[in-house]
Amino acid sequence: MRPLSRLLLAALTCSLAGGLAMPASGRAVPSVAAKVETPALYDDEAGGEANGDDPAIWVNPSDDDESVVIATAKKAGLFVYDLDGRQVQHLPAPAAPGPDDEVGRFNNVDVVYDFGRRDLAVVSDRGQDKLRIYAISNGRLTDVTDPAAPFVFNTTQQQVNDAETAYGLATWKDSTGTYALVSRRHKTSVGLVKLLSKPDGKIGYQLVRTLDLPTSFTLPNGRTWTPCLEPGVQPQVEGMVVDQEKDVLYAAQEDVGIWRMRADLTGTPTLVDKVREYGVPGTYDPVTDECTPGADPGYGGRHLTADAEGLTIYYRKDGKGYLLASSQGDSTFAAYRREGTNTYLGQFRVGDHDGIDGVEHSDGSTVLNVPLGDFDEGLFVAHDGENTPAEPDREITNFKFTPWEDIAEPLDLDVDTDGWDPRD
Repeated sequence: MRPLSRLLLAALTCSLAGGLAMPASGRAVPSVAAKVETPALYDDEAGGEANGDDPAIWVNPSDDDESVVIATAKKAGLFVYDLDGRQVQHLPAPAAPGPDDEVGRFNNVDVVYDFGRRDLAVVSDRGQDKLRIYAISNGRLTDVTDPAAPFVFNTTQQQVNDAETAYGLATWKDSTGTYALVSRRHKTSVGLVKLLSKPDGKIGYQLVRTLDLPTSFTLPNGRTWTPCLEPGVQPQVEGMVVDQEKDVLYAAQEDVGIWRMRADLTGTPTLVDKVREYGVPGTYDPVTDECTPGADPGYGGRHLTADAEGLTIYYRKDGKGYLLASSQGDSTFAAYRREGTNTYLGQFRVGDHDGIDGVEHSDGSTVLNVPLGDFDEGLFVAHDGENTPAEPDREITNFKFTPWEDIAEPLDLDVDTDGWDPRD
């Protein structure tokens, strides 16, 4: 969460009792319930510096009951969970290449099916500016990253140590190959990276091209607005998803909003929706590392409170479906139509229910229309950035599993298990 976002959040958000949340828009939104949660992750030395961030779902082609959720936990690497939320595997992040270098730090993950007859989990390693690639077999992961894999955006280790590294990630397949779309931390860049088969079953990659989103914006009053960040830092992208049937990439620029563009990074991006803080001037204070906001000129959106974060798509047949976005600043999720101009449809939050706490400050999320175990109509998995019960001086996160129909019903959305299947 960026400095200006933190300051505005306290002034803009509040809550209501009785299973409803009140986002900054002032409109009550329905609260749905998670049915499963994963064990708590602790971001301290005792907890292995495990800080949850982004999930992906792998569908077992032989038995959907044996499908798994793969989740990143920064310096702690990857955790793999069954559909009951139980941990079935842990894969640590790589050690630092040198005494003054950063250890591996796994940020985002996505799944690729049938790459050379293998399914893959592809991970952005923010600590070392690389992709880490794991083969999936029977729900267990094996590292198959090419040892000679290059940095994604940098050319030297010193540049990597400056932390402008691989950050957000989404995968995409078309007739020309299999790709990862990778954003760059502290920059507006998004890179198209092609996966490559290497000897001995290893997998490497090559950066094909990059696209830079804007750093500043012309407001309707003619003034130029730049999001308030610390000096030298640009408004970055993290949450991303590719519409696999339409070859369209959606990218959440955290302090700006959601962009739609061609997945091959050609053409001109379109801003689908803005965060509420769009256009608000701010003055950065280097002592507090925060921004003091000025007067709101009223040019922001109404559905997303910065940061705009995790994006995911629920596919329906005939090109229909829903784009879901994490509105991290007010701990809700916004739903848009997948087709057309991505019309806004409604908002929901994952709240407390039956001993499972709600989702707060969510980073990554994922949804599938595929029946999975007891989730007959599909599954939504979200990172919870503030898992409870709280413990003093410990940052605690985990992941919550919610049946799709429980989200669809209060928003009058459809359930459609005949839509695009990721295994196709």
